[in-house]
Amino acid sequence: MRRAQRRLPVGVELQPDGSAHFRVWCPDHQGTSVIVERRCGGAPLEVALEREPDGYASAFVEGMAAGDRYRFRVNGELLADPASRWQPDGPFGPSEIVNAAAFQWTDHAWQGRPLAGAVVYEMHIGTFTREGTWRAAIEQLPELTELGVNVLEVMPVAEFPGRFGWGYDGVFPYAPTRLYGCPDDFRAFVNRAHELGLAVILDVVYNHLGPDGCVFSRYAKNYFTKKYENEWGDALNFDGPDSQPVREYFVGNAGYWVDEYHLDGLRLDATQSIHDASEEHVIAAIARTVRERARGRDTILISENEPQQVRMVRPLEDGGYGLDALWNDDFHHSAVVALTGRSEAYYSDHRGTPQELISAAKYGYLFQGQRYAWQKKPRGTTTRGVEPAAFVTFIENHDQVANSGNGTRMHRRTTPGRLRAMTALYLLMPGTPMLFQGQEMGASSPFLYFADHNPTLAKAVQQGRSEFVAQFPSLAAPEMQASLPAPHDPGTFERCKLDWEERRTNAQIYAMHRDLLRLRRTEVAFRAQRAGALDGAVLGAEAFVLRFFSERGHDEMLLFVNLGCDLVAASFAEPLVAPPDGSVWSVRWSSEDPKYGGCGTPHVVNDHGWRVPGHSAVVLAVEATHGGHGATRG
Repeated sequence: MRRAQRRLPVGVELQPDGSAHFRVWCPDHQGTSVIVERRCGGAPLEVALEREPDGYASAFVEGMAAGDRYRFRVNGELLADPASRWQPDGPFGPSEIVNAAAFQWTDHAWQGRPLAGAVVYEMHIGTFTREGTWRAAIEQLPELTELGVNVLEVMPVAEFPGRFGWGYDGVFPYAPTRLYGCPDDFRAFVNRAHELGLAVILDVVYNHLGPDGCVFSRYAKNYFTKKYENEWGDALNFDGPDSQPVREYFVGNAGYWVDEYHLDGLRLDATQSIHDASEEHVIAAIARTVRERARGRDTILISENEPQQVRMVRPLEDGGYGLDALWNDDFHHSAVVALTGRSEAYYSDHRGTPQELISAAKYGYLFQGQRYAWQKKPRGTTTRGVEPAAFVTFIENHDQVANSGNGTRMHRRTTPGRLRAMTALYLLMPGTPMLFQGQEMGASSPFLYFADHNPTLAKAVQQGRSEFVAQFPSLAAPEMQASLPAPHDPGTFERCKLDWEERRTNAQIYAMHRDLLRLRRTEVAFRAQRAGALDGAVLGAEAFVLRFFSERGHDEMLLFVNLGCDLVAASFAEPLVAPPDGSVWSVRWSSEDPKYGGCGTPHVVNDHGWRVPGHSAVVLAVEATHGGHGATRG
């Protein structure tokens, strides 16, 4: 019996003898065939697929090559391949054969990057540059390296209908969208990133498939299940009848990105909607497969998980799922309330107080099983035993910027001083910091919700978006509802594109981000990210201090954050502000430095007491004295 050499259970794969092996799961149909259109021309060729016992069907087709196109005939209907590697004409066109082995990689020395020390940069390829392509994005990578970023988190790229979109309604999970270039353009992006020391992880959606252009149910109804609720459509079937091929498809997809695109990991979208009661949860299977396909390279797996289930990052042997990190919405919500004073909708359980910010720095999540009033039920699980780096902290991401309604970025929703202070806090605290594209330069472009759908669906999506943001009382106001940009308007998409000249025109905020990331990288106390090596104390209504301990006392740091008026005190009855014996504190960095647009920093500590400027963050470092305690210098 002729055996195929395959890397994945489904899709088409070229064989050493010049043939191609086609395989698809279609248990609900008999008489399935593949119709091939060769790039070199000639009449289309139709070949019947042979049935396999487990619902798969497959066939060899001779004389195939990359660039040849094909469709499956299923129940009389011509359909693209659910495991298509590329859809050059979009989701409604034929699939195209891709030869992944043809790309000439030069990243052979690349060993990946561990989570410790990571600085993540979330990006949307379609708006990252004016051109919105992989090739254009490559040109900007050296600047990101200079900034201090070392992990790129790319928003979803699975093929979807229309001319633009966020990517979360993908319908061909193996096919990078034609909107940003061809598959080898994506590989070239990853290859260049690795040459520059940048890891690349991909945001993937394994909780649902998009509503338009999806062919899965026409191959097999059991791709989906009614057993679980899902706010975005039918849930995927990972534990019901005929679930094994569904598991193989998505677990294989995770390994595929690491294997054929040399990706360094994944960010899993909305994992609370990936339902599975199997002995091995599909998320754990994904984690295991990613590590295997990396073949010893370091990988990073990040989960978005709204209910804050810390099990996601606990080791497999402890009953966890073996991921590396979780997005920390709690820190974001407290930070936004502190910066804007607005506590609406899902921000309503957060007060933005100094104690909340201290606790987020120390413990990661704020809600770890206690009642969450917004949802009228407990939220979160304990973070005991979890390393600080496992919490990805941010003050902007794609969702949160867009959920402002008009896509307003944080620098336009708060004062410059407060923004500088909060930026210092989250870039220096022990979690893993994440920037959202353009944040580092105070981008003037908003980031709005945009999605190009057919007219009927576009109208429904626009209505749904209006209803979603109406949970915020301010956005429910008629004048705000009337001003919400239409997601399907091309102008909505175009407005979101970055202007990289703003690195120069907004040089002050760019310099601040660059200098803070250098401080994080070079100072022992900040880069350690050690559990238990941080403590904090509230010093005023809007002021607090964090002490970063170190095994060597002279490496310790203080970070004062004051979001209120000048904090002036003759003394603080707080041991955390005491310098190590035989030393004093001196200013190492200040957000009020004029080169960042600040108004200057007074002597923070001196023989008369303390003065921490309002709307500021100040880093104090240990300076040795000679003989006694001596004077404390600011």
